[in-house]
Amino acid sequence: MSKPPFVALPAGAEALRVETPRGAFAALRAGRPVRGTALLVPGFTGSKEDFIALLEPLAGAGYRVVAVDGRGQYESDGPKDEDAYTQDELAQDVLALGAALGAAGDPPPHLLGHSHGGHVARAAVLRAPGAFASLTLMSSGPGIVCDEQQSRAKLLADALTTYDMETVWQAMRAFDPPETPVLPADVADFLHRRWLGTRPAQLAATARQLCEEPDRTAELAGVPLPVHVLTGESDYVWPVAEMDDMACRLRAHRTVVGGADHSPNVDRPAETAAALAAFWSADLAAG
Repeated sequence: MSKPPFVALPAGAEALRVETPRGAFAALRAGRPVRGTALLVPGFTGSKEDFIALLEPLAGAGYRVVAVDGRGQYESDGPKDEDAYTQDELAQDVLALGAALGAAGDPPPHLLGHSHGGHVARAAVLRAPGAFASLTLMSSGPGIVCDEQQSRAKLLADALTTYDMETVWQAMRAFDPPETPVLPADVADFLHRRWLGTRPAQLAATARQLCEEPDRTAELAGVPLPVHVLTGESDYVWPVAEMDDMACRLRAHRTVVGGADHSPNVDRPAETAAALAAFWSADLAAG
């Protein structure tokens, strides 16, 4: 679970709802599109707030940044049926969001997906390759997650069919290791509210996707789109070596953020924002 370092909106950022033909999506937005627009898609158990520490530095670099809750995540509504959360449905939502961010004639936005959000972003790009200016896969591997994370995801999916969200939350907290850092009270309260606000069907469906996702690297390599593989120097969901190999197969730009784990957007936001802006700027110059 990605845990934002703070939850108060930075200067110049705003909360809003992005209206699309596929529904309204809760979002955080910052900056003006001097150099372009970027759409940020969160991962499993996540939300738009996972990117909160990136908003100010990316806006300062000249980008309009829009971080969203996917359908059924936190403040975006979603159905109770798991069939509403297939990867293709989620990918179509991303395409609708990308189209909603600009006026006619605007260049397409850059797309970033974190963790499971990377799989959804990849599916969106494969569905409509011309919809985005670039794709960044942040801490998102080529296929299924590691064995330990598969076990956790399956356990969670099973628990959600039996217990309510509060019961599952309390059970997860009971298994927190003793060395887990104490969070600021407002962040801890936010994580609890986010969990309770997320639809169980969304969590169950995406948990299963993490255990079933095929390696689509070869498909993505055939798309003429700049790709950036950005990770921390360690990762507990996919081995970094696996993501190194994926980047090689994609001939992608590669960034390893020192001192970061599965959420470089949280662990090292300044370095992560700088790497993203550099990639997007290089892409703009190449274009």
